[in-house]
Amino acid sequence: MDTHESTSDVPDQPLSAIGYAGVLRELLPIALWRADADGRLVEWSLAAQDLLGYEPDELLGRHGIPILVPKPDWELADQLMQKVRAGEAVVGSLPVRHRDGHLVPMEMWICPAADPQGGTGILAIAVETSEVLRMRDSLAALEGLFTQSPIGLAMLGPDLRFLRVNDALARMQGVSAADHLGKRPAEVAPGVNTAELETVMRQVLDRGKAVVDVRRTGRTPADPDHDRIWSCSYAPLLDGVGRRLGLIASLIDITAGQQAQVEAGRARRRLALLAEAGTQIGTTLDLRQTAEEVVQVLVPQLADSADVQLLEEVLDPDEAAASTQGVVRRLAAAFPDPSAPTARLAVGATFQVPIGSVYEQVLADGRPMNLYEADVPALITDPRAERLRTYLGTLGSARLVPLVARGKVLGAVVVTRARSREPFDEQDCVLIDELVARAALNIDNARMYTSQRKAALTLQRSLTNNALPEVTGLELTGRYLPASDHEVGGDWFDAITLPDGRTGLVIGDVMGHGIHAAAVMGQLRTAVRTLARHDIPPAEMLRSLDAAVSDLGENEMATCVYAVHDRAAGGCLIARAGHPPPAVVDTRGTIAFLDGPSGTPLGAGGQGFQTEQVPLPPGSLLVLYTDGLIEARDRDLDQGMQQLAQALRQLDHPLEEICDRVLGHLLPSAAQDDVAVLLARTLRPRGSVRSHPERLHSRDPARKVQGW
Repeated sequence: MDTHESTSDVPDQPLSAIGYAGVLRELLPIALWRADADGRLVEWSLAAQDLLGYEPDELLGRHGIPILVPKPDWELADQLMQKVRAGEAVVGSLPVRHRDGHLVPMEMWICPAADPQGGTGILAIAVETSEVLRMRDSLAALEGLFTQSPIGLAMLGPDLRFLRVNDALARMQGVSAADHLGKRPAEVAPGVNTAELETVMRQVLDRGKAVVDVRRTGRTPADPDHDRIWSCSYAPLLDGVGRRLGLIASLIDITAGQQAQVEAGRARRRLALLAEAGTQIGTTLDLRQTAEEVVQVLVPQLADSADVQLLEEVLDPDEAAASTQGVVRRLAAAFPDPSAPTARLAVGATFQVPIGSVYEQVLADGRPMNLYEADVPALITDPRAERLRTYLGTLGSARLVPLVARGKVLGAVVVTRARSREPFDEQDCVLIDELVARAALNIDNARMYTSQRKAALTLQRSLTNNALPEVTGLELTGRYLPASDHEVGGDWFDAITLPDGRTGLVIGDVMGHGIHAAAVMGQLRTAVRTLARHDIPPAEMLRSLDAAVSDLGENEMATCVYAVHDRAAGGCLIARAGHPPPAVVDTRGTIAFLDGPSGTPLGAGGQGFQTEQVPLPPGSLLVLYTDGLIEARDRDLDQGMQQLAQALRQLDHPLEEICDRVLGHLLPSAAQDDVAVLLARTLRPRGSVRSHPERLHSRDPARKVQGW
């Protein structure tokens, strides 16, 4: 122990190879002093100097009690000294006065010692009480942590060999604590990524900085059949002067938490897939496209292949027969495996559901089922389909889900996964069933719409005949453009041959779309043809049509223009019922729109329909159209009429070209509403025929056209 003595020089510090007091002095400085038989200090150690602040030359040769012991404790100190001089060693706690005056509580061992004169002096060995308590608490905490903590703990030396391991870590490794000692991590648990971890440990030793949450994965003897995941943290183990003695490691098994995160991630992806399905399935009412959208949502996010099949009796109920019972047709499919027999799995191919098979049971019960390899022979009975049977037998997992909408089974969806992918679990099956259930409603909507549209088109074709007749004095052409390929409406036009070389021209627009609008349009067209052959004037024609529409119901309404062209009179009588004004272009290119009263729509109960007199010299052009031609979201009626006027500037072209130019100019993209156009150009008479304008006034008062 390093001391100063009154009888000698200060000794040299011991060699580090001896190491006799280095650790103890760093962890717990021990003060030592001696006094002779008279109580004079004869030795004062360096540790005493550090703890109490006195230099040796301040104390040596002086009585120690008055200097070091507070006055209230002098009597106690004398009693202790007498016991020691009598040969008794004593242990106790006493406060000692520091050089600056504050008291330092110390635990002491005082024992008799011979002084230089041969008398009995004392030897006092003391430590600061607070340091002792700190060490005691630290050791207790360390011991409690190692023995009671559920976290795996280990101390490793600079050579990364285990010095101490707690029971929690021993259980994690499946190796006893004793079998850890002296070994490296790779020797204890070779089934984990120990090479990477030892690299991290060496970085901690070299840099002297802790590393937190390094992931360790693999298998240990404790659970050799499953991968485990640990969160590892490493901190350098330093002594009092900063020397790195090794490191301490802590390990937490986070396998369950990671699995929970994985499951939570899967749940989020499933919800996202459901949300995606809501936006991607049913974007149109096209049946085949809707089926393709179902496949695109399922593959590859949830399955490796998907096959949408509908019953033939559902696709075409009007043509259903005994031969189509149990026959399904593939509407859409995705088979990414290049070995799949594409000919038998092609879109549009049909398949007879075998009687007694799983497929038949699914369609009959309306409940999904998993498919297994043993089900394949019963599903594919054709002896020529060996390649298909082989292909289906290589799939890892498959599920057959019925398409059920509004209580009716429409068909089924088959989804599969390859063997290289995890098979469908319970949550996957729930998600697949939910997606197919939602898809079934979209498919059924598309199916019903397709059926209704087919019926509407059939009705419309049966009620209208866009082939215009050859009439006296007029060249005619017309167009009907539905708003889309999937929707029909009530726009129509017609030309009717009348007595005395006259022609009835009509164009109309029934409010609404679909079968009902087409049916109303058919009734109006028939009514116009019937009344026209009774030579009904335009205004009276509209009054009769108004009554006819009113009889159809309160919510029925239509607009209409009816014109009677008289070649001999050289013009037309025109009446409107809430319809856009016809355009008239003369031979000089002057464009005008009728400015007379537009009248009320048919079905509104109006009776004030008026007739306009419109002169049409030879070479003039009369343009009748519905509002879909001039009205759109990006323009109002006036702007549309201006664009129509611009499209009618050049008339020295065939009438078909003029009609195409008008449509191309006003409808550069798809029409937003149904459009009907009827163009009539007057021809020069073959003989000299005098104009009889009085014939235009024979039945109705008329208004003249307003120039553009």
